[in-house]
Amino acid sequence: MHSRPQLAIPYRTLQEYVQHWARIAPDHRAFTFVDHPAPHSRGVHRTLTWRRLDIRVRALAARLAEETKPGERVALLCPQGMEYVTAFLAAPAAGLIAVPLYPPGMRGHDGRLSAVLADARPAVVVTTRPFLREVEAFCADADTPVRIVVADEVPDAVAGDRPPAMPDPTAIAYLQYTSGSTRTPAGVEITHANVVANARQALGAYGADTRSVTFVGWLPLYHDMGLVLSVAAPVVRGLLSVVMDPGAFLQAPVRWLRLLAAHPRSLSAAPNFAYDYCVAAVTEAEKADLRLDGVVALLNGSEPVRPGTVDRFHAAFAAQGLAPETHCPSYGLAEATVFVSAARPGQPLRRFALDREALAGGKALPARPEDPRAALLTGCGTPAGQRIRIVDPVSHTVLSEEEIGEIWVRGPNVGRGYWNQMEQSRRVFGATFADADADAEAAPGGWLRTGDLGTVLEGQLIVTGRLKDLIIVDGRNHYPQDVEATAQEAHPAVRRDRLAAFGVPGDSGERVVVVAEHTRATSLAEIDVPELGRTVRAAVSSRHGLRLADVVLVPPGAVPRTSSGKVSRALTRERYLAGAYTAENAGNTENAETGETGEITEPAA
Repeated sequence: MHSRPQLAIPYRTLQEYVQHWARIAPDHRAFTFVDHPAPHSRGVHRTLTWRRLDIRVRALAARLAEETKPGERVALLCPQGMEYVTAFLAAPAAGLIAVPLYPPGMRGHDGRLSAVLADARPAVVVTTRPFLREVEAFCADADTPVRIVVADEVPDAVAGDRPPAMPDPTAIAYLQYTSGSTRTPAGVEITHANVVANARQALGAYGADTRSVTFVGWLPLYHDMGLVLSVAAPVVRGLLSVVMDPGAFLQAPVRWLRLLAAHPRSLSAAPNFAYDYCVAAVTEAEKADLRLDGVVALLNGSEPVRPGTVDRFHAAFAAQGLAPETHCPSYGLAEATVFVSAARPGQPLRRFALDREALAGGKALPARPEDPRAALLTGCGTPAGQRIRIVDPVSHTVLSEEEIGEIWVRGPNVGRGYWNQMEQSRRVFGATFADADADAEAAPGGWLRTGDLGTVLEGQLIVTGRLKDLIIVDGRNHYPQDVEATAQEAHPAVRRDRLAAFGVPGDSGERVVVVAEHTRATSLAEIDVPELGRTVRAAVSSRHGLRLADVVLVPPGAVPRTSSGKVSRALTRERYLAGAYTAENAGNTENAETGETGEITEPAA
């Protein structure tokens, strides 16, 4: 057996890395998928070595090449598992463009799946035998006929002895479709060089470029963070990646923690809600056999990182040996492949108490942490081999430290643009400063406009919100995630991270609405709905100086989410304005503007 190699190989495609590790470490484990076929299952492990992975990739690439022409798209409609990994690697190895998606039938997301397929227009769909019938039925209505390849039915012999052709590193490797939380999904063109660069950036940021780690993940492989951290980074570094299904995590989050405990020097990632979910759902009996002192890094991204969540998680699992310095708040987006900045493992969490009034006016000024009106934010570390600027989104002038503006990014990981959206690509991926001298390294091309707001303090990137989600009332800025955090802390019946705050037009300006799910453990009949409404309004008024026009309480699952699991404020707002949350099994609350009795309702089924 070979010792674990160091990262010093200048390959520019994932396919080259797969072949490299298959040559020098053929019997090392590459990927393990842990299936949980029964509710109380500890997991059934299925593993591919680098030799087996190379064979499966070459076989599937050969079959895809028979079915398509170079440059055509291949939609991945596979479940989480080995076939997904091999299909993602095989499509570019065949000179094709992968489109990471999911099988039909995901609750509430078939419409998005149809929209993406209509935009990408794949020539081939890859799926697995258990999902073949559903995929055939779904694709039967497609405008353009597609061929279907069943990944687990392609024999090894198809691989032959000829290695797949190596694609041009500047060519598109895959289309990463955005989650669609604020707009119609758009396919980001990620090149081979982009994904390798971002994988190397992530490895360096989390200390995995020179030390061996085991990647452990449950994030969906169609999601940018799941794809890069569970597939691309392990392939570039030649290390083991252990993957489980997101549904298995949601059924029993202790499964994720057990995998972390079972593998030496484990590294994993999850959105903020997952850490709170573990605190609430993992029992003391389940904690008894957990040892988490071997965890190297736990990335927190995709959602705003809340210091309180980090504190609760580490308090809950400190007795299991989990070190608080393992938590790494991170920031990224699909347009930059995924990773942009990250806190490094082994360093304490960077906390910032900021004056809320100053934030509303676009300034990040310090406040006393004990001040109840202070905004408590977490630093998302420093750039991972990229450049970041904070820019006025209107004038395109670079702002100074402590000023809040749009986050602009530049680096080898930034994608080429949006598929079939030339004008939008120029606007988002080709931004330039009003003052040309502000770009000291005047390199060809423009900057990526992220659409996210933030600032840099003490060298740390602070993300304050989403430009399109910003609520503006009487000339003051309010960040919806800040209002949501206050609302969910105000009353125990409000379900954590399952609520949306947004603005709607009113006769005298913007009106602010909160739509919140109640907890699964509490029925609507058990909740004093008017009292909940008053409590939430009082908390938001006290902390933010903001009057809520409406508080809508809905059943669990009624607040729409994107395919990556984020609450979709845009779709919630759209449903609210369309009257989707109408009176049925309704409670009552006092209307904040008229003082009359209004309704806090559940939507119709």
